[in-house]
Amino acid sequence: MLKGRLYSICISPERGQLKKEVIQANVIKDYVIENDGHAGPWGRQVTCLNLDSVLKANQLHGLNAGPGDFAENLLIEGINLTNIGIGGQLKIGSKVILEVTQIGKEDHPSVVTRTFGVSLLPSEGLFCRVIEGGLIKKGDPVQVIYLF
Repeated sequence: MLKGRLYSICISPERGQLKKEVIQANVIKDYVIENDGHAGPWGRQVTCLNLDSVLKANQLHGLNAGPGDFAENLLIEGINLTNIGIGGQLKIGSKVILEVTQIGKEDHPSVVTRTFGVSLLPSEGLFCRVIEGGLIKKGDPVQVIYLF
């Protein structure tokens, strides 16, 4: 089983903004991470990104980007997220389950691209819907419970 750790949790009140890190968050079933602007009954409620991707972008592009700077909700350490297909599931902490609905997205001149000159979500982001909600905290275990 693929296991990792929740490196950071980030939210922003509206779409199209860089996100700010929080220590813990309430994840609401089939809705969103509480206080994040991606709320609603759709397939992109939570975005996940691999910590290694951020570190690599920092090195390649001379950046100092950190949690939330690539507009991700969850930065995950220790799991290669590219191995998880659409329909795959991640369990975070003891209760929260996310299902991958989309990998990558259309690229557009986003706040991330304007700020850093590079964006990761269009090519590497996992977009998920919340199957089971609950409280998550920085450092929680993350495991792939279903590969698709």
